[in-house]
Amino acid sequence: MDIEAIRKQVEQQVMQYFHLEPTVTDAPYAGMVTGVDVISHLEHSLLNPDTTLETIERECAVARKYSVAAVCVAPYYVPAAREILLGSPVAVGTAIGFPHGCMSQAAKLAELRECMANGATEVDVALNVLAIRSGRLDVAQRELDELVRCAVGKVQLKAVFEHALYTPEEKRAVLQMLRSSGVNYVKIQNMLSGHGARVEDVRFASEILGRNVGIKIDGGIKTLAQAEELLAAGATRLGLTATAKIAEEALKNA
Repeated sequence: MDIEAIRKQVEQQVMQYFHLEPTVTDAPYAGMVTGVDVISHLEHSLLNPDTTLETIERECAVARKYSVAAVCVAPYYVPAAREILLGSPVAVGTAIGFPHGCMSQAAKLAELRECMANGATEVDVALNVLAIRSGRLDVAQRELDELVRCAVGKVQLKAVFEHALYTPEEKRAVLQMLRSSGVNYVKIQNMLSGHGARVEDVRFASEILGRNVGIKIDGGIKTLAQAEELLAAGATRLGLTATAKIAEEALKNA
């Protein structure tokens, strides 16, 4: 019996019933983050489909050099990243259920369990977009509940919010669901948005999520100034490939 999972589920139900805000635990609010402190909020993204093992080895060394928060690799590369980063403070992250989380719940859970067994400590999981767009938010929520129960106490779970796919009403409904879901982060994804990471998207999510859930955002983050602006808006993680450039800029300005 997973006592911690049961405790967390009961807590979420009580919070929802009384419309209370959960307490911040896993994902602290960033607030004003500038200069060298930005580095601890960077997540080095290594998800391009042409990424080779040689690239993983080289870029994990970059992540280790700057002590960023995490790397994010494809599930195939989780064992390699775990081995390369062993002994470092850099978390091994991966992404499952991509691109739109439309496989079966059993398949998604199996992928999560395999990634955890292989050494992932953070997992981005795509919500079931088809269920949400079909007005079946309850289906997406039941699936997410199972994923949270599987992950709690073992890995940090990030729910992917592909906001460009949703109507304004759906955006609010999904974020309200995520606020009390037990996930550690909501990842604002820009794969289909047609634009990069935007401050207004962070602020919109932050207003609904409050301070109990971290916010990750990615998409064309290239400068320290841009990173600082997103963190000031409420982001707590930045997914990017320009990690070394921004880290060097932060160190230079320290």
